[in-house]
Amino acid sequence: MTAAMTEDQLKLVALDQDDLDVVATHLQDAIVKVGDIHWRPSEHRLVMGLNRFDWECAVCGEPQFRRRRTALRFDRVMAVKCRNVACQDKGAVLNLLTIEFVERDAPGGSVVLIFSGGSELRLDVECLEAELADLGPVWDTTCCPAHEDTVRTA
Repeated sequence: MTAAMTEDQLKLVALDQDDLDVVATHLQDAIVKVGDIHWRPSEHRLVMGLNRFDWECAVCGEPQFRRRRTALRFDRVMAVKCRNVACQDKGAVLNLLTIEFVERDAPGGSVVLIFSGGSELRLDVECLEAELADLGPVWDTTCCPAHEDTVRTA
């Protein structure tokens, strides 16, 4: 994992499952418009612009919740498939819950971006190679994302 922060901007590189888990943690509850997802097949690359919730700020007890404009890039992508995503509706908004990697034919496999409402993107990759980079704009928001407790008692 390569990590750097410049003027509180985060930059992470993910080359294995552990690295991807860190990236996924920082991107939990990020908002992305379908029109901000760009598949570049000739470059074997998928790039997306997201508005990520600043969990580090929220956990540290800052008085305001914040979102940050962030880019996420996956390289060595051979194919992209989507489920329950209205690809023609460029204004549709997706809420990213997590990112998983399923290894097949090591080091290759599938990166699965899981969104609320059952939407998913699956990237078939030669190997895991991703980068998250904050782009600069930061703004206050009044709410902190919350999730239902999935633990059930009998």
